[in-house]
Amino acid sequence: MSRTALVERLLAAPSGAVVCVVAPPGYGKTTLLAQWAQRKGHRVGWVTVDSHDNDPAVLLTYLAVALDRVAPIDLEVFKVLASPATHISPTVVSRLAAAMSAMTEPVDLVLDHVEQLHNRQCLDALEQLVAQLPGQSQLALASRSRPRLPLARLRSQGRLTEVAAADLAMDPSEARALLEGAEVRLAEEHAAELHRRTEGWPAGLYLAALALRTAGTALDTPDAGIAFAGDDRFIVDYLDSELLSRLPAGQVSFLTRTAVLDRMCGPLCDAVLHTTGSAKMLESLARSNLLLVPLDRRRGWYRYHHLFRDLLRAELERREPELVPELHRRAAAWCEANGLEETAIDHAQAAGDADQVARLVLTAMQPVWASGRVDTVLRWMEWFEREQLMERYPAVAVHGALIFALLGRATRAEQWAAAAERASPKGRLPDGSTMESYLAYLRAILCRDGVAEMRRDARGALDGLSPLSPYRATMVHTEALSFLLDGDPAPADAGFARAYDAAAQAGAPPLAAVVLAERGIIAADRDDWAEAAALAERSLEIIRGGEYDAYWTSSLVYAWAARAAVHRGDLVAAREHLARSAGLRPLLTHALPVVSVQALLEQARAYIALGDPDGAHAVLQQANDIFQQRPNLGVLRAQADELRTQLATMRRTGLGASSLTTAELRLLPLLPSYLTFREIGERLYLSPNTIKSQTISIYRKLGVSSRSEAVHHAQRLGLLGR
Repeated sequence: MSRTALVERLLAAPSGAVVCVVAPPGYGKTTLLAQWAQRKGHRVGWVTVDSHDNDPAVLLTYLAVALDRVAPIDLEVFKVLASPATHISPTVVSRLAAAMSAMTEPVDLVLDHVEQLHNRQCLDALEQLVAQLPGQSQLALASRSRPRLPLARLRSQGRLTEVAAADLAMDPSEARALLEGAEVRLAEEHAAELHRRTEGWPAGLYLAALALRTAGTALDTPDAGIAFAGDDRFIVDYLDSELLSRLPAGQVSFLTRTAVLDRMCGPLCDAVLHTTGSAKMLESLARSNLLLVPLDRRRGWYRYHHLFRDLLRAELERREPELVPELHRRAAAWCEANGLEETAIDHAQAAGDADQVARLVLTAMQPVWASGRVDTVLRWMEWFEREQLMERYPAVAVHGALIFALLGRATRAEQWAAAAERASPKGRLPDGSTMESYLAYLRAILCRDGVAEMRRDARGALDGLSPLSPYRATMVHTEALSFLLDGDPAPADAGFARAYDAAAQAGAPPLAAVVLAERGIIAADRDDWAEAAALAERSLEIIRGGEYDAYWTSSLVYAWAARAAVHRGDLVAAREHLARSAGLRPLLTHALPVVSVQALLEQARAYIALGDPDGAHAVLQQANDIFQQRPNLGVLRAQADELRTQLATMRRTGLGASSLTTAELRLLPLLPSYLTFREIGERLYLSPNTIKSQTISIYRKLGVSSRSEAVHHAQRLGLLGR
């Protein structure tokens, strides 16, 4: 059904405009934008959003792929998105907007079902993309509800074209055309009555047409049971009494029970329904236009139209509510057996099968985290927290503690660690590791009870971890660290050599890079600067090659590289490396104390060598905060005291980028966004006044007077990605 007038209206939108189509289900939002995209030509990227896209790495990757299908974009964008960084910074969105600007011909983007987005980082990224949209491009959004975007600002700028439900409602002539297209012919007065009752609601008209056609009786009078009101609130009763009641019972059962699936294929439906022949049923439904959408050219995978699925789910809940968990269990089992672990997790959660969720999450967590989809992993963690299952599954709790530690959220890491330690240490993990080895691993990296206990825990973990466990390499590194903290470099260096091999074998490049930095520190201490420089370069190659710039361990790598650069007299490189290391300071906390303090001390040494006492003071203060929580870190405490003694002879000004506090560095990556101080405060759990004070302090230390100048200067210094 062509919506010619509306399409022409969208085509008249100016370049750089945002097209926003907002209406309840069933008003033809997707159809309208598909017709608009067809008229625009082949240079339109399309992303259909679903609930799994509430991870900025996922959403931005889909946007990048959609653009890349129109014209190749910079591969660096994909490398950054696929890196195991701790967050997606505003600079990534800027790269995406720059990729659109760099295209020789304009390109447009469509985001369908924007109402599915609720992740704050995703919404922030979308808002930034809107703000940076190239002047020759357009962004079209379809949503059931008003998107959380600055629509008022866009409207005042003349950059917003809006379509609402009233615009999408069909007039009488369009309603007649829709009915005829569905092979339903009514007398003019009856068609007009149907239009009046549905208030031009396209979905209501179409479902009425299906019901009338399915009846197989004379179609010259409207069915007396039709009583729509332009709203889906009344459709469920109608669906049951007028459409489903006229279908064979087996088909109705198929429709309602498979509505638990986001997408479906024949074998999956067979497994869920405990039947055979589902592939033929799907083909038949697709041919009958029963609101089934093919997802691939082979027509192997399908999904229901979103509104139709909502209605079928409601009907299933009304007819067979007790069957819903069992259907999800069957779907989870099939998806797990067929390599669809993440979909299996969704169904296992819906079924309330916590054992299966835990088993699947433990398998999927590491690769998903390594792919950069941090928020996907956090969503799984939040499910265990919400269901109060942290203590029941201590292995998951151990992972949760590590994840929050890597994100620099020390308090949350301690909470998850405490839950793991309250649980029973008995049992084995899917890879054969003992539960006690996981708990020992956690205690070792937390290093709460001093160096000797850290070494015992690392060795205990190695005794019980599976030979296939990716955490063995971390424990080999941790054991080597214990010797370094005891001031015994020879066994430490030998242990680091073994840790490097283990990290390489486990496919853990960030750990391999930090191990090389550790060996470089030892080489420098014995005055072997040729070896130290070579190790610094090798560790930097790993970080650069894998886009690990934003990873926690990279702070030590860059800090050590800065010190090596100072020694060879390359002060430009030293400052660049030091700025990159400093940008990661918010991730350095007492949750991962040893390498965090090492990174801070190496930064202090580099700052002192560069004649920057303010920078040295700031990082030593942060190290002291960690010592308050972890006082027994061996020789690191004495090294910090020695650096403070050196610092006492140097004059400080309290100004300069190096003197930024940890809180200010945590705020800095949000300045390139288009968030207000109030919105930034919500993200950081601080008041707008605190954010304003910290921002003014940043301006003062950077020697600038505006937000844009601060961003530009921080990027030039290397504190923010370019």
